[in-house]
Amino acid sequence: MFYKFYSIAKNTFVEIIRQPVYAVIIAAAVFLFFISPSLTMYSLDDDNKLLREIGLSTLFIAGLFISIFSASTSITEEIETKTIITTLSKPVPRFLFILGKFFGVLAAVILAHYIFTVALLMSIRHGVMTTASDTTDMTVIMCSAASIGLALLVTAFLNYSYDFKFTSTAIVLLSIFATISIVFLFFIDKEWKFFPARNGFNLLDVYASVLLLMSLFIISAAAIMFSTRFNVLITLSCCIGLFLLGLVSDYTFGRLADSYLWATIGKVIVPSLQVFWISDAIYEEGVKISANYIMSCGIYGVLYSAAFIFLAVAMFQRRQIG
Repeated sequence: MFYKFYSIAKNTFVEIIRQPVYAVIIAAAVFLFFISPSLTMYSLDDDNKLLREIGLSTLFIAGLFISIFSASTSITEEIETKTIITTLSKPVPRFLFILGKFFGVLAAVILAHYIFTVALLMSIRHGVMTTASDTTDMTVIMCSAASIGLALLVTAFLNYSYDFKFTSTAIVLLSIFATISIVFLFFIDKEWKFFPARNGFNLLDVYASVLLLMSLFIISAAAIMFSTRFNVLITLSCCIGLFLLGLVSDYTFGRLADSYLWATIGKVIVPSLQVFWISDAIYEEGVKISANYIMSCGIYGVLYSAAFIFLAVAMFQRRQIG
């Protein structure tokens, strides 16, 4: 049973990271992180706070599209191409198929989100050059350029010599080289000196990334649920609608839940994604994110993800495949 689950999850993960759209979204997001310090230097307030908020927004939106496309195509394409018949005839229980697909999608989402988080931390470490006396952080620029360059060079060699898949290999190698770079930057300051206390990183950004990842778990589970019955376009529309409703759930349903039944039902059905967005901690001094808050958000995300997966299993049980 575990071997079947592992095989489905592994194959799902490999298929997702080999998709061109997966690499395109990662490349576009990394590019946005790279140019974000230049785009946020014209605000009338603290430019670095705006940089942090734009970076987190890019992290959220890029992760949203990664999770939706990964989850929707992983099931829909197998149903449309009839390859799912071969899998289910092994035999593989349908609930195990859904669970394997879900965890394979989560692995792909976590990999992309990790790369985005490293790029976010690098852009925030560089900061916005608001005055003429500010200097470029060459350590960040050199480390980011080395990570991307080495990943592409090694991938080109492996692709030419051993026929490795270019996109998936480049993404995996980029995550490895990015890890080495972020560890290096943790200890080395702007002047290329060993000074960890002046590394420019903030634990708040890591907390924000973890909270956004939890919200992506919910979106991925919802995309799996919708894809058991609908095609990619409808699944994409439903997930974006759920995302937008989740951002305004407290205002739309929460404030009216005590007065109207429909608002109470909407508050229960639609997860509040606003709890994972900590913009208040960026602009308000003294606001801190505690471990208890992260744990409660984690439980909240797990419960909603489990509920969507349970519904996905129930909807998939009666789905005609042949």
